[in-house]
Amino acid sequence: MKKILSKEEKTFILKELNKYKNPDAVIIEILKFVQKRLRWISLDTIKEISKIISVPASKIDSIATFYNQIFRRPVGKNIIKYCDGVVCYINGYEKIEAELSNYLKIQPGNTTKDKKFTLIPICCLGNCHNSPTIMINENLFSNVTKKSIITILDNII
Repeated sequence: MKKILSKEEKTFILKELNKYKNPDAVIIEILKFVQKRLRWISLDTIKEISKIISVPASKIDSIATFYNQIFRRPVGKNIIKYCDGVVCYINGYEKIEAELSNYLKIQPGNTTKDKKFTLIPICCLGNCHNSPTIMINENLFSNVTKKSIITILDNII
């Protein structure tokens, strides 16, 4: 198996592991940290983490799979999350979703061929009072419209 984790990541994992009596408690933090560099968590990555923290890979995999913010397949350079919760539904997220899909020429859950964008529906972005809402990477955009989305994306491209 090819080594995936860097020395920095291994050091982080061991440091976090020492903070807790139960290694299960640190799995999410490890996955988040590693994902920041790798952009997604492969099965080989999980196996390597498993060896370091002595937790079965199946357990780490089940946690990584449960949390939708841990990506289990490669994602684009820019991750676009749009809220499809109740309030965004009432305020027209479906038009936003359709415009994003049309503009990027991908369906929700997919990545553009040039690997620039991944489009992901999410149940809530915690910005209901300003819905519809999208998040691109770490940036939140409120009260988005079909027109404002194009402007936002054009500024990224």
